[in-house]
Amino acid sequence: MEKKAIKKVHEAIGSANLLTSVEDRTCYSYDASGQIFFPDAVALPESTEQVAALLSLAETYRFPVIPRGAGSGTTGGALPVHGGLIIAFSRMQRILEIDADNMIAVVEPGVVTGELQTALKEYGLMYPPDPASLKFCSLGGNAGECAGGPSAVKYGVTRDYIIGLEVVLPGGEIMQTGVRTEKGVVGYDLTRLFIGSEGTLGIFTKLILRLLPLAEAKATFLLSFSSLVQATDLVAKILTAGLLPCTLEYMDQTAVQIVRDRLSFSLPEKTAALLLVEFDGSTDEVQQQERRFTEFVQRQGDYLLQQAKDDKETQELWLARRSIGPACLNLRPHKIAEDVVVPRSRISELVQLTEQLSQELDLIILTFGHAGDGNIHVNIMVDKQNRQEYNNGLQAKERLFQCVLSMSGTLSGEHGVGITKSPFLAQELDQTALAVMQRVKDLFDPYNILNPGKIFPASQDNEQTGTS
Repeated sequence: MEKKAIKKVHEAIGSANLLTSVEDRTCYSYDASGQIFFPDAVALPESTEQVAALLSLAETYRFPVIPRGAGSGTTGGALPVHGGLIIAFSRMQRILEIDADNMIAVVEPGVVTGELQTALKEYGLMYPPDPASLKFCSLGGNAGECAGGPSAVKYGVTRDYIIGLEVVLPGGEIMQTGVRTEKGVVGYDLTRLFIGSEGTLGIFTKLILRLLPLAEAKATFLLSFSSLVQATDLVAKILTAGLLPCTLEYMDQTAVQIVRDRLSFSLPEKTAALLLVEFDGSTDEVQQQERRFTEFVQRQGDYLLQQAKDDKETQELWLARRSIGPACLNLRPHKIAEDVVVPRSRISELVQLTEQLSQELDLIILTFGHAGDGNIHVNIMVDKQNRQEYNNGLQAKERLFQCVLSMSGTLSGEHGVGITKSPFLAQELDQTALAVMQRVKDLFDPYNILNPGKIFPASQDNEQTGTS
């Protein structure tokens, strides 16, 4: 950014809302992808009008603008790969409205997902999307990536609960999209277009959320298996049996081992995999599902079935599940974290492939995640200082992607494309689709101001352009 542009930004939002020191910029130079790119400055707007002023200046002076939530994304979506101005939303984190009668909430993008969920409980309401990072990730970032989470098997993902937006476009125009009603088909569905666009088309300043009644009861089960194939094969059987869990999570042996000490009860020594299964609804519904599930499991084979006795044990199980991501860094200092999706009936094939890659390339690879919708997290553990190991990790990633696409799967279920998956985009999308997406980007952002370098394939592998 030119000094003149930074001066104009200072005039627009004031010195208290602008960070330019090396120390401050360092704090915004990385995200959960483990890569580092320095911004020229960081803006902390407090209103839609300030965001609009910043985008107007960006178009005038042609500097990149990168929206940033909590920096919890794993694909580099919040990284300033071409420098420019980061707009961070830590000062726009108000819950503006909770309309309990119509089950709607209006929030600013910096609201932490878990804090909204806690606030809604007082009204007997829930916001279902629950990414593993819900205690610190923000709703704006969730919307930009179309986050999911364990509850997606029953309730769907972020795009299913955002019914309207306030968006600032490049140049500073403010646009309202969507409705506050259950139905609405007037014009194009611009809301859906923006969800998952990773900040490349516009910047969210308000989100209108659809809510649901809070579930009256829950029942949580843990299934332990001595065979990985047994565990993965059972996933599809559970759902085709007419059971509808609100979560159906899977953990392989390595994932289990790194969080075993977080459980107060013991697991069989030869546990090769776990399924965490939960049902919710009215008390009667849950009791019925509980009975049917227990009977179903008894007919399937030799598994150990445990049920959480109370809320404390349930929370303990979920703490262990949500701790896998950070805990795996005890195995190696870095990870290549992928969130591929395959048809449920082919999860077993996918997991067997990862075991094969682990042996052939001498890597630690663990798998876990949302088995109920086929969204498996594959963490390839590496030490980037060991060039051979890191290159083997990148080779494992390429072969994983090839296999997923051959199974009619997709390369990302909830993490987005960012920069780490962009080199592979053309393997999943045909050239016509890519060209149409590029034209949409050019229409909204003709000067490529918003989050440049994201989603669309670059001339080089972006995964290796940052420092770490």
